Amino acid sequence: MNATLTLADIRAAHARIADKIHRTPVLTSATLDGLCGGQLFFKCENFQKIGAFKARGAANAVFSLSDAEAAAGVATHSSGNHAAALARAARLRGIAAHIVMPTNAPKAKVDSVRRNGGRIIFCEPNVAAREAACAQVIAETGARLIHPYNDFAVMAGQGTAALELLEQAPALDLILAPVGGGGLLCGTAVAAKGMRPGIRVIATEPAAADDAARSFAAGKIMPVAPTLTIADGLRATLGERNFPLIQQHVDGIVTVSEESIVAAMRRIWEVLKIIIEPSCAVPYAAILENKIDVTGQRVGLILTGGNVDLDALPWLKP
Repeated sequence: MNATLTLADIRAAHARIADKIHRTPVLTSATLDGLCGGQLFFKCENFQKIGAFKARGAANAVFSLSDAEAAAGVATHSSGNHAAALARAARLRGIAAHIVMPTNAPKAKVDSVRRNGGRIIFCEPNVAAREAACAQVIAETGARLIHPYNDFAVMAGQGTAALELLEQAPALDLILAPVGGGGLLCGTAVAAKGMRPGIRVIATEPAAADDAARSFAAGKIMPVAPTLTIADGLRATLGERNFPLIQQHVDGIVTVSEESIVAAMRRIWEVLKIIIEPSCAVPYAAILENKIDVTGQRVGLILTGGNVDLDALPWLKP
């Protein structure tokens, strides 16, 4: 097992999974540029397999396993996108996938796991319950844990999105990425700094789930308190393997309000004409709130996913 994450790991991951993922497009908008004074480049992982960047990390982790390691299948706990991604990767490899999901996971994400053949085990919606249920499944089945973010193979796969982004939109000054557990952020930061040492990488996070910002400021992991942020994909606590990489490669972490997340999500729907989920609206929300000055900057934003319950959009009246 790797002891850290390098640009070479991310390049190797990209070669390994190239035929199992989409090379997603990068969209731009003169309207959005005009509103912020910078040039924005949106890496559209909402167009990725299973509708989220998680397809990258799960595929790399599953196809990095030896036949012996993969024989008993894989297991994880996830609120949705990693769950569906792991179910899909396991299906492609022809092995079982055991997926622990909280009872409040979005219906669209539960349905995606089922479509991809994953066996779902529901648990109470908190980290302790998820981890306990997953440990029980592994004890019963012998399945291999593929953690949603605290796994170097997963991080390497997630970093392939930034690898592509910097090929598609060269000379970026800044990349914005959301942070939950830290898998995407680590992969993004290592890829970006490795390819373009002078680039800045800033993480964005809901103020209602601000453990990464607090941890970054304190210099130690500060566990997340129970939260009901609309950004369900960002409710996780930072991983112990993720945090040192974040400290080393990330330039800062900013937080945004729930209202700004909804406003950012809606504006991207309306202007770019694409479906994104709340978690992936968080980077643009930081621009809306003026938490980051992008004037005159070339800015990459990773739009992480587009799996939403269309009957429960946040701007619809109950």
